[in-house]
Amino acid sequence: MIVDLIEALYRLLWGDLFTLPVAGGIGISFMVVLLFAAGIGFTLRTRLLPVRLFRDMIGAVCEKKQAAGGLSSFQTLVISTATRVGMGNLVGVVAAVSAGGAGAVFWMWVTALLGASTSFVESTLAQKYRVPDPLYGGWRGGPAYYLHVLAERKRGKKLKRSVCAALFAVSGLICWCGISQVISNSVSSAFENAFHVPPLATTVVLTLLAALIVLRKNATVKSLDFIVPVMAVCYFVITVGIVVLNLRQLPAVLARIFAEAFGLRQVAAGGFGAVLMNGVKRGLFSNEAGSGSAPCAAAAAECDDPVKMGLVQALGVLIDTVVICSCTAFLMLLVPQDITAGLTGMDLLQTAMQYHLGSFGIVFIAVILALFSFSTFLGVLYYARGNVAYLCGDNWWSQTAYKLLALAMLLVGGTQAYTVVWDLGDVGIGLMTIFNMLALVPLSGEALTALNDYEKRKKLK
Repeated sequence: MIVDLIEALYRLLWGDLFTLPVAGGIGISFMVVLLFAAGIGFTLRTRLLPVRLFRDMIGAVCEKKQAAGGLSSFQTLVISTATRVGMGNLVGVVAAVSAGGAGAVFWMWVTALLGASTSFVESTLAQKYRVPDPLYGGWRGGPAYYLHVLAERKRGKKLKRSVCAALFAVSGLICWCGISQVISNSVSSAFENAFHVPPLATTVVLTLLAALIVLRKNATVKSLDFIVPVMAVCYFVITVGIVVLNLRQLPAVLARIFAEAFGLRQVAAGGFGAVLMNGVKRGLFSNEAGSGSAPCAAAAAECDDPVKMGLVQALGVLIDTVVICSCTAFLMLLVPQDITAGLTGMDLLQTAMQYHLGSFGIVFIAVILALFSFSTFLGVLYYARGNVAYLCGDNWWSQTAYKLLALAMLLVGGTQAYTVVWDLGDVGIGLMTIFNMLALVPLSGEALTALNDYEKRKKLK
């Protein structure tokens, strides 16, 4: 029953909204229309922000924390990167290439470039409409909070809760439970391939270790401060090294990505829609632009200008997809196709790493995936704090109850089918994006005004 409901919602959000009468029909989903329209609109309205203000993005990340409590700009980038440069970059890219082929990578890039401006808008608004956090200290916020402000303006009175804001919060909690399942599903598969450990044993150990961290009050951010930089640097160095060693093959890989992206191979088989859809889905799952996840961390930063936090999160989108996701894609695409034919999921990635690094490659991916999974799980539970508080108020019982639910989903995910696990995450992130856009469109003018003021002040310096 629950699986049927998940699949029905998945078809509604990600199924074909209409079909383009090209190459035998190309199905386009509601989410593709929504994300591309928003991304193009915000990119034009910010006057190509990712290109114009790239140096400002770097500068914003390097700024020191303005006051005690809360998070620094770098820490918020670390938390959002924990969920971006983690499951999305490994499992997400694998899923995209498994289902959509090499061309899906191109559409992940497009989603990121357009999504950087969307991420700027949502994170700037999250900073502007944040509220004090009496439980953990510092600040909290995100789409639930600026949706609430928008509802109060329209109703002309103070509200205890807004329906749309509550629906976003619930959708987020569903999505993050789905991500918890993806984590254990992928890690158990990787450890079974690498060490022949039964999936149930891996899942139980992973859940116990996660519980030791997340059930402590302030352990999350401290753990992420250590895990994320270490794992990201190790993975980046190894993957770049492999790409450099195979540099002569890189032009052929890029040619394959672009050829398949525009359906030169897929059109005849009517598969261009699958390429586009999987690239966009996994691109969103990886960089989270527009979904409303990253603003939950952006709101917690101690920052003297909301625009700077918007720039930080826009940079995070580019780091995630254009840099790290590309490394993962190249790892797989630099392997002869006859070796990886028919493989999906972690089997595909580990086979690719075995080709490049021998048996060490399988072990490396299993270990790095475990670290990425830990960071992702901790990151999404950090996101959940403000949403749980919005729904249930400032109390520890509700915070602990959601942590226990997420841990339970982590335990369940290791024994579930690969596609069902992904569908739950896709449903949650799709619903989040819809509710988030209900606020981003009418409130975006405030973020753009703040951007203009920021640029005027910069010229006067």
